[in-house]
Amino acid sequence: MNKPVTRKARAPAATACATATPFPSIALLLQGGGALGAYQAGVYQALSEHRIEPTWVAGISIGAINSAIIAGNAPEHRIDRLRDFWEGVSSGPGGWPNWVPHLIDDTHVRGWVNQIAASGTMLNGVSGFFAPRFPSPPFQLAGTTGATSWYDTSALRPTLERLIDFDRINAREMRFSVGAVNVRTGNFAYFDNATDTIRADHIMASGALPPGFPAVEIDGEQYWDGGLVSNTPLDWVLSAPAGLDTLIFQVDLWSAGGVVPRDLASVAVRMKEIQFSSRTRAATDTFRELQTYRAAFNTLFNSLPDALKHSPEAQLLAGASDPAAYSIVQLVYRSPTYEGDSKDYEFSRQTMEDHWRTGYENALTTLAHPEILVPPAEPPGVAVYDFLTPRAGAQALPATVKDPA
Repeated sequence: MNKPVTRKARAPAATACATATPFPSIALLLQGGGALGAYQAGVYQALSEHRIEPTWVAGISIGAINSAIIAGNAPEHRIDRLRDFWEGVSSGPGGWPNWVPHLIDDTHVRGWVNQIAASGTMLNGVSGFFAPRFPSPPFQLAGTTGATSWYDTSALRPTLERLIDFDRINAREMRFSVGAVNVRTGNFAYFDNATDTIRADHIMASGALPPGFPAVEIDGEQYWDGGLVSNTPLDWVLSAPAGLDTLIFQVDLWSAGGVVPRDLASVAVRMKEIQFSSRTRAATDTFRELQTYRAAFNTLFNSLPDALKHSPEAQLLAGASDPAAYSIVQLVYRSPTYEGDSKDYEFSRQTMEDHWRTGYENALTTLAHPEILVPPAEPPGVAVYDFLTPRAGAQALPATVKDPA
């Protein structure tokens, strides 16, 4: 057994890149959410069509798979490879026949059809992704992989190796990070091509959600889905001591905001939304406060006499200071009323197409606001934008914030 590796809690510094925007760093952050992940593919398509290519892509769970497909292909092939993956996993054997939802206009009926499709996924698995175990875990020998998960994910490895050029990822043409959880310690871990040689194992570990999927061994340690601890890579990207003006697209598949449930079915939906939402507003509020202190120190530092500037205390604070500007653009998928608590494992083709189209349209709505591409000039140098969240009345917001989630 290899010696366990201690994962760092802070990301290595990012590198400035030439982009089609004023930002030398563009991060695309993709949350976990299973079948909802086609939404992220639609968002990426819109960004690509606007020549906004990420310099850093990071993901959790299904977001890790989408991230790897993006980072592991040349720009002209990325949308095609994303389409290959999502058409592959929505073509059977689980789910409802692909032509059925096209005939349904009633939302209640569509909800039933989606539930039936999700039941097919539970019974049959998803082609090229996962398959039910036989015999089932209670009848497997304790200590074996089969005793700890309901599904076998071995089919995912050849799917990833077919669609992803891992040599390209490890050549670091694009920064790449995926998050997972160490089963033994419970600590969150990031696998980053700035420091690690990325393999299919790292992608599978990030999406190994128990008890459905088995843990994945990496360097002698077992890892589960990163969404168990944090379902967004935002903190990881913000921890990098880059000093670069950074444009961040935070693409979430679960909405933290919602309505009070009225029955058990809606309770199940709301539980998942709360459990797996990214708490993006809290993270960005904390980061904005930190940047306010950093901006105040930078102003104070410039007025210090040279003797104080070179003191150990001032140099320590200067090293932790970040003069960069950040625009954080939030795109959050909001489910139609007919999608229930099985929406993250309902892989029918029509639902996949719906998710992809919604992500594409939401991204176009957001990109219609050119201010997101302008680095904020005023302290603390952090602007947060959300042009998709419905609002019940006007609110007074700081000048650097546009409709935060």
